[in-house]
Amino acid sequence: MASVTSLTASVHQRLTAALSAVLPDAGSADPLLRRSDRADYQANGILALAKKAKANPRELAERVVDGVEQQGLLAGVEVSGPGFLNITVTDEAITRNLAARAADPEGRLGVPLAEHPGTTVIDYAQPNVAKEMHVGHLRSAVIGDAVVRLLEFTGESVVRRHHIGDWGTQFGMLIQYLLEHPHELDHRESAEDRVTEASGAEAMSNLNRIYKASRVLFDSDEEFKARARRRVVDLQAGDPETLALWQRFVDESKIYFYSVFEKLDMEIHDEDVVGESGYNDMLTETCRLLEESGVAVRSDGALCVFFDDVLGPDGKQVPLIVRKSDGGFGYAATDLSAIRDRVQNLKASTLLYVVDARQALHFKMVFETARRAGWLGDGVTARQLAFGTVLGKDGKPFKTREGETVRLVDLLDEAIDRATGVVREKAEKVGLSEQEIVENGRHVGIGAVKYADLSTSAVRDYKFDLDQMVSLHGDTSVYLQYAFARIQSILRKAGEARPVAHPELALAPAERALGLHLDQFGETVNEVAASYEPHKLAAYLYQLASLYTSFYDQCQVLSTENAPELVENRLFLCSVAAATLRQGMSLLGIRTPERL
Repeated sequence: MASVTSLTASVHQRLTAALSAVLPDAGSADPLLRRSDRADYQANGILALAKKAKANPRELAERVVDGVEQQGLLAGVEVSGPGFLNITVTDEAITRNLAARAADPEGRLGVPLAEHPGTTVIDYAQPNVAKEMHVGHLRSAVIGDAVVRLLEFTGESVVRRHHIGDWGTQFGMLIQYLLEHPHELDHRESAEDRVTEASGAEAMSNLNRIYKASRVLFDSDEEFKARARRRVVDLQAGDPETLALWQRFVDESKIYFYSVFEKLDMEIHDEDVVGESGYNDMLTETCRLLEESGVAVRSDGALCVFFDDVLGPDGKQVPLIVRKSDGGFGYAATDLSAIRDRVQNLKASTLLYVVDARQALHFKMVFETARRAGWLGDGVTARQLAFGTVLGKDGKPFKTREGETVRLVDLLDEAIDRATGVVREKAEKVGLSEQEIVENGRHVGIGAVKYADLSTSAVRDYKFDLDQMVSLHGDTSVYLQYAFARIQSILRKAGEARPVAHPELALAPAERALGLHLDQFGETVNEVAASYEPHKLAAYLYQLASLYTSFYDQCQVLSTENAPELVENRLFLCSVAAATLRQGMSLLGIRTPERL
């Protein structure tokens, strides 16, 4: 694979070598290199090293400058203040590095794979069977999908798990109703056309109708209530007829789920959907192993795990309940069984759970229990990627005017409608067909929703403000998509001129700034994948679009007054910027239309 060493890494290597020569006893001395507004880079590590060596920091810095190899990379290294180093790289080095990235035969822009890839099982996008997806389901899906894309791009082996809510006492009521009204889940469309937007809406309509009708009966008819409760017992006992009807509810819900995920431009594979029921056969053994090992104990008839640092308002320990006193299994039993399966059968080295921050205590207790039981060994990391709440413009949890939870489909449809209006305003100027307006409106609308989520640190709440999301100005996906489309327009207008790197040319300040930022893409992606923080990639891309805008304003690309080599080199910068924007946005799950 053709990975490219970044300029930052190359400068770091040169400085480290010079430091080691000047301070041979310092081991692998870190120059503490960072980007700077005073030069291309600043190294601050010499002050601490001088203190340790009881040397004068400025004199030490001057010795490092004398010893650093500059050829082919560095234009200048100067001592600043008490012992900082200001470092400038050559224009030639910037252009050559970008040319190497552009030439990557795998189209990865020279981004290296992770040094020690493992197997990550990521649990995200977990809707409930027979229930409508609402705004609360958005963040787990969007964040999880971006993390999957980032990890796979950096070489990690990723196993997706969608832990849908497909088990529980509510199914007795639904199954019994369907048994007595057998055609309530019939579809008008043929089977091969089922996973479409229309079939998804029909599936949810059927499920809603059955839920409401069965609830009315359950609350008003004691005989139906008794039959429904017996049906729960039949379900848990594995009665074939009951299980077959239960499976119809799961299948109907999947038609709906998949239509929503398709609208979100997310791939969901059937084999990755392993709900609560997928671990039913493991629950009894999980409880037996916990009790036999002494990790769990009986308390008031329930099987519990206690923790010294988890206390209630009365100061007493609050347990993790694995099995209830009535013999029913708690969520913890399912989650612990899932950990056993993911570590022992899927061979996970990392377990990720993209779950609401409000479940932090539950997962802390589950992970600690699994560690005590030996299911999470030293070589396995378990982590909750907690996320905050989606708020309305008023800063309160997002609701409809009637105080209802907002349906996810309604929210996405409104975003697409707004975005299509924005695209339509500029369509005539660009010459878009009606089909392109509709398609681009979808990409811009869904991109706006995803970017608003992903550009915010996951643990923070964020305001869902469509006016801001589809704005052409500020930190929005629309701004980035239009920047990409602008570059594509320039490349189309170039005529016979082609993007060609010319390392011999001097670079203008805006070209240098853009080039140095483009060179940081690989390091940014790897850092973001390692820390599971997509918002840092969003910030990088926004800065890239801003730097490109400055370059576009300050440096004429297709001017007839420019020498042919200058036109080619600027077109080359445009093409690398476009490729980087496209790749970066793709890692966030956002499309970049060619024309907007």
